[in-house]
Amino acid sequence: MTITELDRDTTTAESVYTAGGIVVTKLGEHIGARIDGVRLSGSLAPETVDAIRYALAVHKAIVFRDQHHLDDEQQWAFAGLLGTQTQSHPTVHSKGKRLLPIEGAANSWHTDVSFVDRIPKASILRAVTLPPYGGATTWASTTAAYEQLPDALKALVDNLWALHTNLYDYAEKLDAGSSDPALTEERRRYQDEFRRNTYETIHPVVRVHPETGERTLLLGHFVKEFVGLKPSETAALLQLLQNRITKLENTFRWSWESGDVAIWDNRATQHYGIADFGDHTRRLHRITLAGDIPVGVDGTRSRVVQGDASEYSVVEEPSRLPGFDAN
Repeated sequence: MTITELDRDTTTAESVYTAGGIVVTKLGEHIGARIDGVRLSGSLAPETVDAIRYALAVHKAIVFRDQHHLDDEQQWAFAGLLGTQTQSHPTVHSKGKRLLPIEGAANSWHTDVSFVDRIPKASILRAVTLPPYGGATTWASTTAAYEQLPDALKALVDNLWALHTNLYDYAEKLDAGSSDPALTEERRRYQDEFRRNTYETIHPVVRVHPETGERTLLLGHFVKEFVGLKPSETAALLQLLQNRITKLENTFRWSWESGDVAIWDNRATQHYGIADFGDHTRRLHRITLAGDIPVGVDGTRSRVVQGDASEYSVVEEPSRLPGFDAN
């Protein structure tokens, strides 16, 4: 029995997980779970795929151990069961157009590719080469952060819009502090590629999650300004909201091991790759899945200021999952 065949009123997470043959262990109050009992591939049963999707909607970030058998092709095939794969990145294609190699760490909080209108709904990250220490990834629940805001702040952000741009390189390949001229030159070439096309999109600060109906904060380091606010006001308010999002109680930290795979709901999270592994190599391969155009609490959709992302990704409109109350 698949999710779509279940009666919404009787659907529970446990019934979906049991039908899919997976075991879900909660790892944090607001975000994070480990999934056991499944060998990821492109040939999973529909019930198992539904169970993984449901666990992702509930827990926002989920991790799988011991997936040593996966290679790039198998990761791509598995990703296709959860949605339509995007290109690797809107601008960075020098490493291929299917998977984006993450080399180093995104040493700041962000939501993946939020500078386009069709923000990916999810990201799938597989460990390839890991350092002997450090290099963990931390996720934060933007859903929990919104829920915890006082009513006065909710009233403000419910009607606020933000301009996102790709002027900041979150997929930084090399340490910005490197003194090696060769590495500095490679980093410069990578930055040039990242910024070869400018993307700017105005998004609602509060978006309604299309599958759960929850309200989430859409922010992160791609935000350039809040519409109608001065730069100093933007900086102060963004810092206030980011502090709410990244409060430790709203986060989940994962220390990578060989064979690990992580999936996160890019519509309900931010994440941060911790650069605490010195000169050691940290390489992970990421696939992103096509998402919808964000919708604010008043039903208004995001709008493009500059840049056409249609080649990067289709727009995929998901349906509400059973078992989630409409907001």
